[in-house]
Parts: sequence; structure tokens; C-alpha cells
Amino acid sequence: MEKVLAAMSDYDYSAYTEYDVRRALCEDEIDVEGFKALLSPAASCLLEEMAFRARLETAKHFGNSVVMFTPLYISNYCENHCTYCGFNCYNKIHRGKLDVEDIEREMVNIASTGLREILLLTGESRSMSDVKYIGEAVKLAAEHFTTVGIEIYPLNTDEYDYLRQCGADYVCVYQETYNTYKYEKVHQKGHKRIYPYRFNAQERALMAGVRGVSFGALLGLDDFRRDAFATGLHAHLIRRRYPQAEISFSVPRLRPFINNAANSSNDVHEPQLLQVMLAYRLFMPFAGITISTRERAKFRDNVIGMCATKISAGVKVSVGGHEEEAKGDEQFEISDPRGVREVHQMMIERGLQPVYTDYLRV
Repeated sequence: MEKVLAAMSDYDYSAYTEYDVRRALCEDEIDVEGFKALLSPAASCLLEEMAFRARLETAKHFGNSVVMFTPLYISNYCENHCTYCGFNCYNKIHRGKLDVEDIEREMVNIASTGLREILLLTGESRSMSDVKYIGEAVKLAAEHFTTVGIEIYPLNTDEYDYLRQCGADYVCVYQETYNTYKYEKVHQKGHKRIYPYRFNAQERALMAGVRGVSFGALLGLDDFRRDAFATGLHAHLIRRRYPQAEISFSVPRLRPFINNAANSSNDVHEPQLLQVMLAYRLFMPFAGITISTRERAKFRDNVIGMCATKISAGVKVSVGGHEEEAKGDEQFEISDPRGVREVHQMMIERGLQPVYTDYLRV
């Protein structure tokens, strides 16, 4: 953790020039210094060159394949007060939690679309969504899907091991911001205030034998260039220690939510978001990159095959809502409501191969 924080503190992106960016693009393998240049403002005029190189790297490591998945929120109870999130414990929303029968119905409905990868999500509340409850949901998911991800509160190693045995394949934990001062300011109450415990969650998951972990910062919460750099370096260092791990990135931007329609991504517009995605691809060409429905359809269509390798479809960010009426309010507003068939057809028309499963359980 100290190495990442020290490097982020020393990162002066204004010091990099167009020459530094071009030099990085000429390297066969881009190092940390090159990654810094690619994230700098100097690279903003070279996005086409970065995109050309990124498309080549994506094709080299992933071909024309793009994995499809959908999230399933099983609870929105939360014990944290995060100022940017619709689930925060003080926000007056309709709370809900799916029981086992609800979860089964939702999964049957999702599986009927052909999808074979699912991401299970909860609010961060151990009291309302304990590890045993999540484990039962994972067991059900493993019966219907070949790949099961979890995006829940950080756990201890033995708890990750339990969920792995239940059928969890990968763990998503997002630091939100790597700036410790800003982190404390926006996380005003709850266990999420413990910065180091969250930072080390991916490593605990890998120690438990989980095969994949995902990294990300909530772009727009703080200085997005520093946060993107810290995210990439964090993933890079974990990859060096656990070379067998499947590493991926997510690139969420701030979105409006119930009772806060003004919540926005600040200075992170689509060109800046694209720059971050391209820099991730060039720095870690083997890593997966997920593009979510936080972004509009046209943007999502253009980045898959270029740098993104996984896309969500048929998304509901409320509790349930796939099979029947939602039982709890949504976490944020989505920008792309398209269903599985629509996203599938879009990829076919762009010469890409929709992949419904890239893993077989044995």
C-alpha cells in the first residue's frame, strides 16, 4: 500500500510532454514511467495513436471476443455513509433484500437470455447480507452460470475461501479514490472508512484461491489521473506477486442517484475516460476491461474491441427487477438500457464475437 501511495504522491502528470507519450508508444512493453505519460494531459492529443496501438494489443490477447454478463443486486441495505452513493445509509430510499426463492427466480430469468456470467452485488451491510446469505446466493448462481463474480463488502481471507468453495470465481473491490484524505472525507461513517482493509481486499481474495480480481476507482471523485495511475499500479504490483491471477479493470464514473440528481463525473468526460481505458490496455495488455451501463450506448459500442473486453447487458441496478418488480431502489441511473439481444446484435454487426462463457466448471 505504501508503495502505491508514495508513487501516486510523486506523480506530476504536468511534467510529461508529447515527446514522452510518443516514446512510450514506441516501446514494445510499456513500463510504469510510460504509463504515467499515457495518463498525462500531453496524451490527450494522441488518443488516435493510442487507440490504434490499443486495438492491436486487444486483438493480440483477446481476438475479437467480448464477454457478456449482467449484474444482480440481491440487497441494497448499507451501513456506510458514502456521500456519492445512492445506497448510503442516510439516503431515504426503498430498501430491499431478495430471499432464496426470489434469487432463484431472478437467476432463471437471467439464464433464459443465454447469459452464463453473473455478478452478484449487495450494499455493504454484514447485518443484513451476511457471508452465509451471500454464500447461498453464490451456490444458486453456480447452478445456473459458469462464471460467478461478487461485488460486496471486503472480507477476511477465510470468508473469501468459503465463497470460493460456494462457487465464486472473481472478486470486485473498488477503492473509489486512492487519495487517503479525500477517502476519509467522502466516507463519513461505517466500516468502509478503514482504508487499508479495503486496499488489501484483492490480495486476501487471491490468497484464498479466488482466480480473478478486479480493480477500479470512481472517476470524478478526486483527481482522476492520479486515481487511474494508482489503480493501474496497484493491479500491476498484485499481478507481479500473483502471476496466476486474472486481473481486470472497471472504469466507473460518478452518476446521479435518487435524491442527488446533480451527482456528476466533474472533469472526467468521455475523452478522459477513453484515455484512462487506453492507458490501462497499453500498460497491462492482458488485463480485462469492463464497460458498464453507466456509459451511453454509443460510447460502449465504440470501446469494445478497441480496449474493453467485457460488456454488461439487460442491466437492472435495483434489487431484483429481472423477473418481477424490483424490491428495492437502484444504486444509480444507468445510461444504456439495451437488452442482451440488442447488445449481441450490435457486436455481430461490428465484427465482434459475443462470448457468453469463457470458463467451464469441472
